[in-house]
Amino acid sequence: MSNSITLKQINKLAIPALISGISEPILSLTDAAIIGNMSLNATESLAAVGVVSAFLSMLIWVLGQTRSAISSIVSQYLGAGKVEAVKNLPAQAMFLITSLSVLIIAFTYPFAAQIFKLYNASNLILDYSVDYYQIRVFGFPFTLFTIAVFGTFRGLQNTYHPMLIAITGAVANIIFDFILVYGFANIIPAMHIRGAAYASVIAQMLMAGLSAFYILKKTDIPLLLRFPFNPEIKRFALMILNLFIRTIALNVALYFATSFATSYGPTYIAAYTIAINLWFLGAFLIDGYASAGNILSGKLLGAKDYKNLIDLSNKLIKYGILVGLLMAIIGGLLYYPIGHVFSNDSEVLKAFYEVFWVVLLMQPLCALAFIFDGVFKGLGKMKYLRNLLLFSTLLVFIPVITYTDSIGLKLHGVFIAFTLWIIARGFPLIIKFRKTFRPLAQNT
Repeated sequence: MSNSITLKQINKLAIPALISGISEPILSLTDAAIIGNMSLNATESLAAVGVVSAFLSMLIWVLGQTRSAISSIVSQYLGAGKVEAVKNLPAQAMFLITSLSVLIIAFTYPFAAQIFKLYNASNLILDYSVDYYQIRVFGFPFTLFTIAVFGTFRGLQNTYHPMLIAITGAVANIIFDFILVYGFANIIPAMHIRGAAYASVIAQMLMAGLSAFYILKKTDIPLLLRFPFNPEIKRFALMILNLFIRTIALNVALYFATSFATSYGPTYIAAYTIAINLWFLGAFLIDGYASAGNILSGKLLGAKDYKNLIDLSNKLIKYGILVGLLMAIIGGLLYYPIGHVFSNDSEVLKAFYEVFWVVLLMQPLCALAFIFDGVFKGLGKMKYLRNLLLFSTLLVFIPVITYTDSIGLKLHGVFIAFTLWIIARGFPLIIKFRKTFRPLAQNT
């Protein structure tokens, strides 16, 4: 691969990946917006969505690392011109991860109340959390299957078809949310928070069906499980293990944030739910360029094209900061209208507006951290990512949020902790990357 990576090449991968990447946060944001405007117990329902979304995000991020592992291996083999050697790996990975998801449903479903008590949910919020989770969790295997297919497409340098699947799922979720939450004429009764959960499950099932259709129609990757296991299954499993530990550390941070926010009362957890879901949306928007970094870095590494790998990183830094600044500016211009999309409760909106500016200022920093997360995943450097996030969570996030809670900063403290956590995650990745690959680029 002798030609320099161009902005057009990056955007060809990044923009569809950006659109497909926001499908999951859109599911939660749609639920939050529609539920937050219900006439019956809207604040408690919105708080329940926030609590459950935090736990579901943990599950999806822990097991959804399949996408990065598959993408890394497939893209490296593609760059080396040996992709035939890993054609049976995706089906084996999908089988393992969906089987594990069924076990997780079996173990979490009967203990939903106990799980959400750990998030400090109680009374009506706890009841709604259990109702919402015990429906929405059945979409979990379908989501993981879809994520694994997306990883396969990304390894093959294709983000277009995942985009089509994600758009379809997001639109379906919005339509079914309105129908099932509020009811439809005299045919379908209003199901409130339960309706939002059913809408999400329907959308996830639809996306899984489309994923199977496109992977079979547009690639020669089989979905039929065949043994023996591919030799790369060991490296895949090790990547998953490292990413599993890393994602546990990530979700420890989210657990502490959600737990502290919940302890401040329904108003604060509702405001936190809006803010954190918008933060997730920003993260997934930036993930388009992180995905481009993941996809292209794996292929360049497989081809041993270190000069273009350095060039790619420089361009991703520039584009990532620009995207982060653009999101911050748009959020600033729509500062007050955004809040009213999710709630009409004046106390909830007041708490939200007090911290939303921190979320906006974080965006360029998030861009750097998330983009280089993607690059390191493409390179297969999962161990370093694991160790860095353990450090950032245990030695930065938890001490900071504990201290800010002790001095009464409440939601301000939560998002200050997130900001310092992002800084601790991002800048070491850039330094490590340059120290590793600059000498290799100079010697080729």
